[in-house]
Amino acid sequence: MEICNVNNISSEFIWKDDIGLVTKMLGSMANTEKLYVNIDSVPTNAYSTKYHSHSQQEEFFLILNGCGTLRLNEENYSVKKGDFFSKPAGRNIAHTFYNSGSDTLVILDIGTVEKEDTCYYPDEEVYLHKTNGTNMVFKKSAIISDWTSDPNKSEIICLREGVIC
Repeated sequence: MEICNVNNISSEFIWKDDIGLVTKMLGSMANTEKLYVNIDSVPTNAYSTKYHSHSQQEEFFLILNGCGTLRLNEENYSVKKGDFFSKPAGRNIAHTFYNSGSDTLVILDIGTVEKEDTCYYPDEEVYLHKTNGTNMVFKKSAIISDWTSDPNKSEIICLREGVIC
């Protein structure tokens, strides 16, 4: 075990984008296994993530600095320093933060690390399925709505002894 300091994060544990969004991956640096712990710094007029939900991951958010807007299941909520909420696992609660304030919006973001999870991005109707380190991305429109796993449905094409029946 090593004691780390948030002001001395190794660059390999810091993610940045072109807009100025910064994520410090404290949990990864501290070798957590079942939780991730991040500090997200969101610049003015930027989003923390694309609007999305998780099928398995549980998350907890605490606003450390600034103010902004939380979009949560199509509702908008004002958030400020000291506000926090959790997003229980398995409820597909869509969420994102937008920095509508003048200071950097800083968020403590803690969640469970899941071997499998499906993220849904409702604005784009895109699914991201994560399984054992592999990601598969597909559009909602490509989902087969009338498929069934029932082997006895008459509309199912089956192979029996090499013959299509």
